[in-house]
Amino acid sequence: MTTTSTSTGSTTNPTPARNSATRADAPELSLIRLHLMRAGYLLMGLGLAVVKWPLLPHAHAMDLYEGVTVCLLTAMSLLALLGLRYPVKLLPVLLFETTWKLLWLGLVALPTAVSGHMDAAMSNVAVTCFLIIFIVAVTPWSYVWRAYVRAAGDRWR
Repeated sequence: MTTTSTSTGSTTNPTPARNSATRADAPELSLIRLHLMRAGYLLMGLGLAVVKWPLLPHAHAMDLYEGVTVCLLTAMSLLALLGLRYPVKLLPVLLFETTWKLLWLGLVALPTAVSGHMDAAMSNVAVTCFLIIFIVAVTPWSYVWRAYVRAAGDRWR
């Protein structure tokens, strides 16, 4: 419930107040944009669930970094699926996915391909990473710029 102050005292509004932190960012993005973001989260979440979840029970028997990767990507899939409900709040998940894939493509795949040393395994990973184009397309970049670059940061004290 919300309480408002008037010259005669305070009154109580019978409608429950929406969590302002939850809805403060939503008006800036259209419903179409939110649905496009949800499609990106769904693609990411289901894709990782299909590929990585079956490997999870065997993570203990994998090489160290292979097991770490399976666990990390399984966690990412869960966050992506949560993004279906909270597309704006979980925007950093899309940003993380975009950043690591673009870094890998630019710093690992591209130089390897240019040198002519790309094998089948790396080629498969590169093709999978190129699917990031869908996430890049649904990410509201003007909102990212306003909310994460131009906006004042949280206080330190």
